[in-house]
Amino acid sequence: MAKKPASGSAPKSPKTSARKRAKPAKIAAKSLKKSAKPILLYYWPTPNGHKISIMLEELGAPYEVHPVNIGKGEQFAPAFLKISPNNRMPAIVDPDGPGGKPISVFESGAILQYLGRKYGRFYPDAERARVQVEEWLMWQVGGLGPMVGQANHFNTYAPEKIPYAQKRYTNEVHRLLGVMDKRLATRKYLAGSYSVADMACWSWVLSAAAHVPLEEFVHLTAWRDRVGRRPAVQRGKAVAAQLRKPITKDQHKHLFGRRAG
Repeated sequence: MAKKPASGSAPKSPKTSARKRAKPAKIAAKSLKKSAKPILLYYWPTPNGHKISIMLEELGAPYEVHPVNIGKGEQFAPAFLKISPNNRMPAIVDPDGPGGKPISVFESGAILQYLGRKYGRFYPDAERARVQVEEWLMWQVGGLGPMVGQANHFNTYAPEKIPYAQKRYTNEVHRLLGVMDKRLATRKYLAGSYSVADMACWSWVLSAAAHVPLEEFVHLTAWRDRVGRRPAVQRGKAVAAQLRKPITKDQHKHLFGRRAG
C-alpha cells in the first residue's frame, strides 16, 4: 500500500511529492524484477485516479504517489503539462519503459492497457478475450465515466439548477447501469475473468450511487460488492483518501471554469 502524503500539504510541483510505496506483494515476481524502479503515479483520489491505484495494488508493483491537487489547479502546472498534455490526472511515468527508457502515459484507459501489457495481468493476450476487455474498458471511458460526471456536475456542482440537464444525465446513468446489470446476469465479471474493465468501472459505479439507487440492479450490486471485497481494491481506494474534501468556491473555477490558452 502506498504511503500517505502529509495531510493538507500539496506540492508546488509534482516532482516534490514523491511517496514511496511499501514493499510489493509477492505476486508476478518475475515481472516485478524487471521493474525495480517505482512507477510514478500522478494522482488525486477520484474515480479516474482509483482505476490506476487499484491496478498498481493488484499488480503488487512498486509505485510512488505524486498528489496533483485538482482543486488548487495543480493539474495546470507546466511540469505536469509535460506529462499529461490534457491537464488531467491520472498520469504515470515508468522509469523502466520500452527499451529500458522512461515513458509517460496519460489517460486512465491507456494507462490500464499499458500496465496490463507490461505485467501480463488483467489484460489477456488472446485476441478474443482481449476484445471483450477492451469493449468494456472503452465503454467506461466513453460512456459510464462521462455520463456519471455530467450527472454529478448538474446535480451537485452547477451554480444553477437546470432540470432538463439533471434529468437527461441521471436517466442516462440509469440506462448505463442497466446495461451493466444485464451483462453481469450471466457472468461474475464484465469480460468473464476479473480485468482492467472491472477496475475501470468500479469507482464510477460507486459515484453513480449518488444519483441512481443501485438496489434496482441486483447483478450489478453483487458485482460491486464482489469487486469491493478484494484487498487490493480496498487498498487502492484508500490511497490518499484523506486529501479529498468538499470543494470551495475558489476551487470551483479550477475544476469547471478553464478554457484553452
